[in-house]
Amino acid sequence: MQGVGAALLTPTALALLTELFPDPKERGAAIGIWGGVGALALAIGPLTGGYLSQHVSWGWIFLINAPIGVATAVLGAITLPAGRRSANRSLDLPGLATSAVALFALTYALIEGESRGWTSGVILGAFALAALAAAGFVIIETRTVHPMVDLGFFRLRVFSGGLATMGLWAFGVFGIYFFTAIFLQNVLGFSPTEAGSAFVPMALVMAVMATLAPRLEARFGAGRTVAAGMALMGVAVGLLATVGEGSGYTDLLPWFVLFGVGGGLLVPLNNVVLSALPQARAGIASGMLNVSREVFGLLGITILGAILSNRQYAASGEPLHRFLAGYQFSLVVAAALVLVGVPIALVALRRLRTPEPAGSANPVPELQPA
Repeated sequence: MQGVGAALLTPTALALLTELFPDPKERGAAIGIWGGVGALALAIGPLTGGYLSQHVSWGWIFLINAPIGVATAVLGAITLPAGRRSANRSLDLPGLATSAVALFALTYALIEGESRGWTSGVILGAFALAALAAAGFVIIETRTVHPMVDLGFFRLRVFSGGLATMGLWAFGVFGIYFFTAIFLQNVLGFSPTEAGSAFVPMALVMAVMATLAPRLEARFGAGRTVAAGMALMGVAVGLLATVGEGSGYTDLLPWFVLFGVGGGLLVPLNNVVLSALPQARAGIASGMLNVSREVFGLLGITILGAILSNRQYAASGEPLHRFLAGYQFSLVVAAALVLVGVPIALVALRRLRTPEPAGSANPVPELQPA
């Protein structure tokens, strides 16, 4: 039920900004604020969750969202403009079903693979089901009159490259948050509340940079801004791998801050991907961004987790030493994958500028020839 709610909410919230702010400069600033608020959630969420799980009950990490959800639902009903139904648009139920099955089977296999065994029949069957459902989704989308996702969008350099870059960003962010929280508690001896508060400086820096990133994009271009963000994140993750036993929080803090600077610089990527498609398809672009972020975030946790476990079991010595061996090696892998986003951003977003609106309420970015 939470997944259904998030699927309805997240793409719509981002796509709504393209309607409320048709001017490209205003829209870029609005998406920067939107990204800053999301970064603040990275600060408040782990801190609040750590405190509740330590001092109250783990169940409250869910219950606390109920009053927040009710309050925002009332606020949205009062302030948001009424929606408009699209003419001659039918729901692509076959595409919806096959894509849901593919993502569900893939998620199940990735989450349960470590415990059930990657070569077990259940996990191999889940991967096979995901592949078959994905193939069926592609076939359906190429033949239906009103596809849920027009696969021709992926031929757009900005759209496909932007999704790939966003996915690599999520791979790094989700993986770093998850396993570094374990590192803080198991190695540095932090309590759950202290581990959650350790990420606050990173998230605050990310929030500030998210609001400044649209100005940097206007000056240096989307490709350079996003590539710089990915480079800073990759370097920060690699340097985090040098922190080991006997280190303290002050050894982590500089790389946390550097990671936050890089993460904030990726906010313009949301506007670039949204603007790559007509405004009428902003919901599709936003939804694909969300899928890319969630799936690659899941991959970040599961793949890095599998690498950490294998490296840990192969190492010798005390349990702490073996954990550090796996943790540090998984960070090196994460850093390498995040750095792959640098050339992707430079190529996919090269020479991209957003023209001023001239009598049109639906501006789209202009791709100058290479």
